[in-house]
Amino acid sequence: MQPYIPRPPRHRFRSSSVAAALGLAAALAVPVAAVAPAVAAEDNAPMLKLALTGDIDTLNPFISILATSSNVLRLQYEPLVAYGAEANEEIPGMAESWETSEDGTVWTFSIPEGRQWSDGEPITAEDAEWTFNAIMENDDLKQANGSVLSSVESVEAEDDTTLVITLSEAQAVNPGTELPIVPEHVWSELDDPAGYANDKDTVGSGPFVVDNYDKSAGVTMTTNPNYWRGAAKISGVTWIPYKNSDAAVQALRTGEIDIVSGLTPAQYQALENEPNITTNAGTGRRYQAIGINPGAQTPDGTPMGDGHPALQDVQVRRAVALAIDSDTLLEKVLQGLGDKATGEIPMTYPLYHWDTDELPLAYDPDAANKLLDEAGYEMGPDGVRLDEDGNALSMRLMGRNSDPTHQQMADYVKPWLKEIGIDVSVEMKAPAQVNDDSTVGNYDLYFTGWGIGPDPDFQLSINQCSSRPNADGTGATSENNYCDPAFDELYKAQHAELDQEKRSELVAQAQEMIYNAAVNKVLYYANSLEAYRSDRWEPFVTQPAEGGVITSQNGPWSYYQATPAGELDEAGVVTDDDSNTGMFIGVGGAVLVAGLVAFLLIRRRSATADDRE
Repeated sequence: MQPYIPRPPRHRFRSSSVAAALGLAAALAVPVAAVAPAVAAEDNAPMLKLALTGDIDTLNPFISILATSSNVLRLQYEPLVAYGAEANEEIPGMAESWETSEDGTVWTFSIPEGRQWSDGEPITAEDAEWTFNAIMENDDLKQANGSVLSSVESVEAEDDTTLVITLSEAQAVNPGTELPIVPEHVWSELDDPAGYANDKDTVGSGPFVVDNYDKSAGVTMTTNPNYWRGAAKISGVTWIPYKNSDAAVQALRTGEIDIVSGLTPAQYQALENEPNITTNAGTGRRYQAIGINPGAQTPDGTPMGDGHPALQDVQVRRAVALAIDSDTLLEKVLQGLGDKATGEIPMTYPLYHWDTDELPLAYDPDAANKLLDEAGYEMGPDGVRLDEDGNALSMRLMGRNSDPTHQQMADYVKPWLKEIGIDVSVEMKAPAQVNDDSTVGNYDLYFTGWGIGPDPDFQLSINQCSSRPNADGTGATSENNYCDPAFDELYKAQHAELDQEKRSELVAQAQEMIYNAAVNKVLYYANSLEAYRSDRWEPFVTQPAEGGVITSQNGPWSYYQATPAGELDEAGVVTDDDSNTGMFIGVGGAVLVAGLVAFLLIRRRSATADDRE
């Protein structure tokens, strides 16, 4: 067995002594969160208050897929292997170390003795065993993460500290990175784990746990005193509901809340010079797109939904894609606060970003009109095309009424599609309704987006034929109801490819296949526009450290590290008269150490996902 200790991204190492050194460097490179316990919260410690403008589908980690819900749950449940704040590198999570067999099919994770759940019960390998097996044995629990277990053959806790995962074949992704582990002593006692709301008096392993949630009051999380890195300095985190982002921005100005995310460009620019407020335009890890219904089907091929039948023709879908000017949307709607897109993996992950200048479906209305002519849709006298039965080519464009950019984009898209003879009606709905309708194929076109994690495996997995949900929306999760057996083979190939260069090429090919199928017109990669009260809080940890995001991180670091203003000394060290456990090594020095260690290492291959918008 070869040691598998924490490592920086894009590298895999096989030497035990080298890996141990790298583990030290990786740990040093993670600000506070992975270095030393934070100073425990005092009785009068403040509560970090955030705006809640998006929908929460559920706080059940087995079935939650919406971004807001995922951001909450990421603070409560650790996976076996976490992603660090410095550069999304793999670091210890619930497991302190891991190793893999020479053939890459047997992974062994070591879980330290002495760690506790928030209710004081011991954390053991049996918790992880139960979590994995619950998903593998119960289809109702597969919605959020079922696809990431496609290669898992068995999971066994050999004892309280040793978990063994056996795969049917070697895979590129560390099987410990994606799955949030839940406490067996809570979930195994439930008659219906899939129906459990998990919305009050919950038990977790992360820095915060949900104390209460309801739609009108929002989410209140309290600090977990048993968190193995040490209790946070704050008393908890609360998400306060607001009808829209304008109301949330006003609440930030008046001091009702501390952080607002998901700002529109206009809101962001208006806050840039506000006193006591600091803005952040973090490197985007999300894509914004228009989903195009290819003819939704259930896993057994039964048609579902009410998508326009014309869109089952790939030439019509391509014509729609060709009619949309992504560059104009980036410039006019996003005010340039983002990056031009190619495929689904943003350029913040250069190892997997599809870097190409050849985009055959870039804006070209003449080419779009030619495709529709060839497909047999004649232009009618009123400028709307007709099918062979004389029916007008009319389609619906759906968006969320909580996102002002959706209506702004629709105002451009509607006349663009009219230019090629497609009449469009715009429907702005509540976010939950958009999610429900898109899941079961009740749409023609709709604005969509996903947050992408450090490894692309999950995002690609939800484009497989097997990822299509049941007719009632239960079961697996599909990105856009896409199904192509050739794509499935390509997904499997990248999933099992251990050579990094070859895998990166396969991932690029997979993105190109989705692109050419025209089921997902990726528009741009938006920056994460955020603002916080800098009169109350010291600068937050970002992920990645250079130009990264505060909110929606691949981990809990910004909230766990939250430090009330005035509690850092001039050297950037947390001070406390009674304890020095909050002190940490400066990020610059840590990066230097990591770099010196990495220089000595032999690079082999990449390591390792997230949530729907």
